[in-house]
Amino acid sequence: MKIIKQDKKFFSDISDILNVARARTYSVVNSVMVETYWKIGKRIFEEEQKGKNRAEYGEKLIENLSIYLTDSFGKGFSEGNLRNMRILYKTFPKPEFVRQCLTNLSWTNICIIMRIEDTKEREYYLKEASSQNWSSRVLERNIKSGYYKRILSTQKNRLSTKIEKQTINDFIKDPYVLEFLNVPENLQGKETILETALINNLQKFLLELGKGFSFVARQQRISTETDHFYIDLVFYNYILKCFVVIDLKTTKLSHADIGQMDMYVRMFDKLKRNKEDNPTIGIILCTDKSETMVKYSILKESKQIFASKYKTVLPTEKELAKLINKNVLEYK
Repeated sequence: MKIIKQDKKFFSDISDILNVARARTYSVVNSVMVETYWKIGKRIFEEEQKGKNRAEYGEKLIENLSIYLTDSFGKGFSEGNLRNMRILYKTFPKPEFVRQCLTNLSWTNICIIMRIEDTKEREYYLKEASSQNWSSRVLERNIKSGYYKRILSTQKNRLSTKIEKQTINDFIKDPYVLEFLNVPENLQGKETILETALINNLQKFLLELGKGFSFVARQQRISTETDHFYIDLVFYNYILKCFVVIDLKTTKLSHADIGQMDMYVRMFDKLKRNKEDNPTIGIILCTDKSETMVKYSILKESKQIFASKYKTVLPTEKELAKLINKNVLEYK
């Protein structure tokens, strides 16, 4: 079928109507499904309490219920899924919370999040997964890489730095985890390789940076009357309403790196920042940094300059805990 020019907009309008309807239908169906699973979980939990030997009784109860529901309604009622429904009720016992905070999340994402033991961490992932529309793959990766804990580790000494009801530290992590780059751990002297890998994986890097970031430029030139300077990466954050300049280092943080970033931020504010923008933020990404360097440099009190480590491999839970504990000492 050949579409004539005058029909293209008409066909497009009809397609838009159908796409909106499908999205609304999915949202309603998902909402009803989550509430239904919660009610099933509640009923299973209540029934289990009647058993004398609750553990043994509960396992048999779920096994028999799974067989019955599968025969009656088909797939979706495996023993594992029924246990998830029970966990759903036990984790979120208030029906109003389920309606307000869970019904716009996929069942897969809910199952992932409800296994997080820490209440505040669990609430953080519920909020972010919903507002940022994270896929289950992104959610799992962020939990595994300690996304929440890495942000929290930078907030020990800078909670008063607020922009638009958000803190800058809601957007700064330490360390950044860049395992998706597929580059060697030791990149000393090879900033160009790191920069190219980040650009080639820009979508994943934006997800790691966090919400509100958009890419502006690579190797952006800033010129004065006598000199030219080149900033590795420039982003804009529409939530913070400011530019974010990033300097890539494949070595341990030095005084020269901090001084260079201080100059970049001042120059960017003077030459590139618009009147409606908030002050520019500078982030130095380095392989390591010392507590002394942070404590006795402008990093300690600066509201615009940050230095964060990065890892090109996904750290183990033990390694991540060690890195975060070190950050707590640095930011005291």
